[in-house]
Amino acid sequence: MTARARRRWPTRAELTEFTRRLVRAQWPILSVAVIFVIAFALVAAGFWRRGSLLIGIAVGLAAVLRLVLSDERAGLLVVRSKSLDFATMVTVCAVMVYIASTIDPLGTS
Repeated sequence: MTARARRRWPTRAELTEFTRRLVRAQWPILSVAVIFVIAFALVAAGFWRRGSLLIGIAVGLAAVLRLVLSDERAGLLVVRSKSLDFATMVTVCAVMVYIASTIDPLGTS
């Protein structure tokens, strides 16, 4: 029997503990991702302004989290230096909010 054949599947308790550790370590990016999913659902439903505004808010939240959290706590929000990450995300946030405010509603509110 090979080593690969002897590998066992993780138990339910091991999977639960792994999921808890993963969520605990990556909660900043997961919270931003939840807002993005809601925003994309709004866009898909035809609410362009609300969806794009929510995308801008999510990027703004990511910028604030990147600024206030340490590199270890920020998790996957860390790309480059803190100042460069913050400046980039604030710029994207401002552009998205501007776009959201200038989109023609086209019959939606």
